[in-house]
Amino acid sequence: MESAILNDIIIIFGISIFVLYICHKLRISIIVGFLITGVLVGPYGMGFINNPDNIDILAEIGIILLLFTIGVELSLKELWDMKRSVVLGGGLQVLFTTLGTLFAATYLGFGFSESLFLGFLISLSSTAIVLKTLQKRAELHSLHGRTILSILLFQDVIVVAMIVATPFLAGVGGNDANSIFMILLKSLAIIIFIMFFARWLIPHILYHIAKTRNPELFLLSVIVICLSVAMLTYSAGLSLALGAFLAGLVISESEYSHQALNNILPFKDVFLSIFFVSIGMLLNVQFFLDNPLMILLVTIGVMLFKGVVSGFVSMVLGYPLRNSILTGMALAQVGEFSFVLSKFGVEYGLLDNYLYQMFLDISILTMAVTSFSISYSPSVAANVLRLPLPHKLKCGFARKDVTKMYDKKEKMSSHLIIVGFGFNGKTVAKAANAAGIPYLVIETNPESVREGISKGENIFYGDATQESVLEKADIDSAKIMIVGISDATATRRVIWLAREMNPNIHIIARTRYLQEMGPLYEQGANEVIPEEFETSVEIFVRLLRRYLVPEDQIKKFIEDARAGGYDMFRSVSSDPLNFEQMQFDIPDVNIVSLRVPLGADVVGMTLEELSLRQRFGITVLAIRRGLETITNPGGDVRILEGDILVLLGSHEDMKEIGDFFTDLSEKNTKNTEE
Repeated sequence: MESAILNDIIIIFGISIFVLYICHKLRISIIVGFLITGVLVGPYGMGFINNPDNIDILAEIGIILLLFTIGVELSLKELWDMKRSVVLGGGLQVLFTTLGTLFAATYLGFGFSESLFLGFLISLSSTAIVLKTLQKRAELHSLHGRTILSILLFQDVIVVAMIVATPFLAGVGGNDANSIFMILLKSLAIIIFIMFFARWLIPHILYHIAKTRNPELFLLSVIVICLSVAMLTYSAGLSLALGAFLAGLVISESEYSHQALNNILPFKDVFLSIFFVSIGMLLNVQFFLDNPLMILLVTIGVMLFKGVVSGFVSMVLGYPLRNSILTGMALAQVGEFSFVLSKFGVEYGLLDNYLYQMFLDISILTMAVTSFSISYSPSVAANVLRLPLPHKLKCGFARKDVTKMYDKKEKMSSHLIIVGFGFNGKTVAKAANAAGIPYLVIETNPESVREGISKGENIFYGDATQESVLEKADIDSAKIMIVGISDATATRRVIWLAREMNPNIHIIARTRYLQEMGPLYEQGANEVIPEEFETSVEIFVRLLRRYLVPEDQIKKFIEDARAGGYDMFRSVSSDPLNFEQMQFDIPDVNIVSLRVPLGADVVGMTLEELSLRQRFGITVLAIRRGLETITNPGGDVRILEGDILVLLGSHEDMKEIGDFFTDLSEKNTKNTEE
């Protein structure tokens, strides 16, 4: 038995390497690759593994670890902050999809329990595929990315309730009120017991385990907590999956959640890959070949239905049509949790073999096209928005307190337009307000608009990719536009449209990655600021200051980096900074290095004659002169042109000495001009 399981694992992972490589080249999700691997090695494929039961235990561990990591990743605080989108958006999506499937299945002759269970299966989308694709496209923090995340979070939580409800749908959990009351009482007792663990016991246990600094001991402790809570719920008549989810929530409330997640992720990925392979092994290829037209038609119908429902829910939340289309096309597939739930359906008799095979074929096909659906969704949205649709439909059905602002306003001119009211947008708006610059903010998130209006911001609700919205912002007379949204496709569209409507406007765009700079410049941006390289600049500047590099040299470095399009970070500089000579680093004190200006009055004076300590309260720690460093210089050391003085003092004293040297520099410049 042991050698048989080992042989099966070798076959699975060996073929997976080949299949996943092909999927990577075709840009197909790795989950689909594992499903294809299961089809190939299973009894309905090449027959390398004829008894899938041998790996069912490993697949079950994959399910447990998947739900455990979902529980760890869920933060109750984050869920509360996103409560409207999660509860309303996710709740409506699951409700409408389940009811629609229920009515359709009942119409086709299925029983109520089977139809409702099919609604559960169809309502869930793939968290793994969608979030990984959005992360790869740098759209996870965009408006549609946050909308999708909110709905997926609700689905990940509600699947636990669906698992609990499955035995009742099958009539196994007991139909009388007493049975339902007992299961609810057990569930409540377990939740209270686990919350006690989360609040009082688990943090203390993990604290003492973490103090040992033994990673193996910490990992084993996390696994024991996960499996123990899972067995606790199972012994109480609930599912292992529910227990794993609750165990994850227990860990998430401690300060050790990130370490626990990092330790468990490799194991989850391994066992979860086996789970998806096991699902693929159940797929009967002959069943698909016997019913190709029906399966394809139902697959298309499921994706259209889910896409429309998810898009409609996005519009109910007040988001514009473009966001709704992107959301709908991203959530149109059947997800991995549906596979988890389907196994319970087979176990309790809610799915017969025919219906189960139909479900597997449809699910795998929808997951296979997800990456393509997300990739082409911006093009689909752009084509739909070109249609002569009502303005209200394009911009979304936000509440009146969001849309009423600027319906009647005087025309602005030479003003600043800020697209996006996230962190960057708020910072720019605050700076513009402080400087007395007239500005206007365009935002597609109704909640952000409502917040801005309550604080007196010059903000209005609208999608800046629409010409009518930019007209409302007086784009033709604007002087500068700042585009700070986390959506590369929308950013390109906004820049192109703004340049078409106002050829003289100065456009500054923010992007997350360097590869977006070229396309944005091509669309008409005057300046593009990539976040990852600005972060590199800031890190490097702080490094230079730590090594006491003069401020004028640091300033030159920043100017060279930005002027060269950040090329100096991507290639070896022909004039590198000589860090080998910077041998000193004095932490936790206020140290500044200043260069002596050419022709300054202090040139030739000794430190005793300069009397920096008596005049400013400043101590000269060292003098850097070319490659030479004079540490702890005496009073008889003379100051030469270009010397770099390393000074120690308070903030106030440093300001005074800085002004003193600045005055010397300005005086020298004036004398030179005369």
